[in-house]
Amino acid sequence: MKSSANREKWILLIALTLIWGSSFILIKKSLIYYTPYQVGGLRVLIAGLLLLPLAIKHVKKFPRAQLKYLLVAAFSGNFIPMFLFPIAETRLSSSVAGIVNSMVPIFVIILGVLFYRTKTTLGQGIGTLISFVGVCILALGNRAEGQLEIVPLLLLLLATLLYAINGLTVKTHLYQIEPKILSAFVFGFVLTVPSALTLVFSGFFTTENLSAAKVPGMLYVAMLSVFGTGLAMMLNYRLLRVSSALFASTVTLLMPIVALFWGVIDGETITLLQILGGIIIIAGLLLLRSSGKKT
Repeated sequence: MKSSANREKWILLIALTLIWGSSFILIKKSLIYYTPYQVGGLRVLIAGLLLLPLAIKHVKKFPRAQLKYLLVAAFSGNFIPMFLFPIAETRLSSSVAGIVNSMVPIFVIILGVLFYRTKTTLGQGIGTLISFVGVCILALGNRAEGQLEIVPLLLLLLATLLYAINGLTVKTHLYQIEPKILSAFVFGFVLTVPSALTLVFSGFFTTENLSAAKVPGMLYVAMLSVFGTGLAMMLNYRLLRVSSALFASTVTLLMPIVALFWGVIDGETITLLQILGGIIIIAGLLLLRSSGKKT
């Protein structure tokens, strides 16, 4: 039974790596057609409309006693970062965004110890730090003029901090809710209206934005929403249910490898430093895997 659970969490980790690692290039492509606020609003609204029927079907299971935690999880992990990443990617490459996103496990460790009373083994800490060294090497390997601006980097760091808060909140207070139902409540009930209002105030509903010329952009956002938001959050909530918040957050350490791959496909170059960084990231994750029962 334990072996089956261990296998499941690694399968979920790999699936999330592929899905979320591909989201940065989809954001980049979406920004060709829409503003950052429109990309974020569409991403959340589409997921909300798709999941609303499921939320209505299970409305009796709505966690009224945990409403404040549901709101924290919704806005920290599924709303605010959806705007911070597109805003940052107007001035940073998609691969750099993927690299900075790898800060999540570090924030999970710090916040977990300070506020959530979570325990971290020495092996987990060392494994995470080794992988983060790999991330730093990836960042150095991707350094180019104009790519390391401070403000967009700070926006991405804020997003990763919010992701850490989301993971710890779900693991600590919302773990009893079935993952697909939790996703439905978050997007269907909590975030549909805020995302729709964002689109209204960002001027999305114009003849130009609804024209045939914007169809490719809508397809990019739709893929981002269905796979990178709706499906991915269900998998993420399931991963949080069968593993620790730290283990679940390590998906962000693997995502830069996928983000770099798509960057190369899109015309970006890959360096030996980036290859070395990827190898070190995987080495850290292997140590994390063997670090004991608390992963």
